Amino acid sequence: MKELVEMIVTSLVDYPTDVTVNETSGETVTIIEIKVGADDIGKVIGKEGRIANSIRTIVKASAAKQNKKVNVEILTEN
Repeated sequence: MKELVEMIVTSLVDYPTDVTVNETSGETVTIIEIKVGADDIGKVIGKEGRIANSIRTIVKASAAKQNKKVNVEILTEN
């Protein structure tokens, strides 16, 4: 999952070196945190959150094939 999210996000942003993707696995849910620079946060979220929702949909569909639950969170880098 981490590689999938990393590939999608780095292709969207202007500064791919600022992208960090962390994956935390719990008992029932895996959390994927995306950190991008302040200049690129709008490109990852998109208008009205459409791109962020699309990323979440792709990840959830991929996780469903593996019988897993995944949450995607987008964070800004300070």
